[in-house]
Amino acid sequence: MLKILEKSDGLAFKLVIQPRSSTNKLVGLLGDALKIKLTAPPVDNAANKQCIAFLAGCLKVPKARLAILTGHSGKTKQVLLRYPKSKTAENKERMRQKILLLLPKEKKRS
Repeated sequence: MLKILEKSDGLAFKLVIQPRSSTNKLVGLLGDALKIKLTAPPVDNAANKQCIAFLAGCLKVPKARLAILTGHSGKTKQVLLRYPKSKTAENKERMRQKILLLLPKEKKRS
């Protein structure tokens, strides 16, 4: 299960990044982290920049609302999705749901 932590300025969650992939895509859960494949190499901050841009597109939020808290030089990162200006309980729950919607749907067994 994806672990989402509430911080004073937003919600934080863990990512595992696989750089130099053939495509940018959400892979699924890896332990308590969301695994993402990115085409950018892990050189000169390229993968971090692409990670933020890709996540912003998936979450439909501006890039400025996302920040890498830890793991700038590693594959495992903690990312912060900042609260919008109007920090209400409804907005917090909406943000949590947006993050959870990144997870692929479980396949039903027949």
